[in-house]
Amino acid sequence: MATAGHIIEGRWKQLKGEAKRTWGKLTDDDLDRSAGNRDKLVGSLQERYGWEKADAQSKFDAWVDSVSADTREPAETKK
Repeated sequence: MATAGHIIEGRWKQLKGEAKRTWGKLTDDDLDRSAGNRDKLVGSLQERYGWEKADAQSKFDAWVDSVSADTREPAETKK
């Protein structure tokens, strides 16, 4: 998931609003401090939602997959 994590960090200004909509308990300070860093965001999710680390990581990774799917180039069609 390292590659997707780098995508998130690189596009964080664009994706920060989506993260806020997904996890409303995260403060603007939480989101700014993380700057899209997976470990920092997972830590904030654990703190705000009381989730275990593995659960927070799983939910974060699912979110990354969902926002990454929205940014992928369409597959080339074979003729």
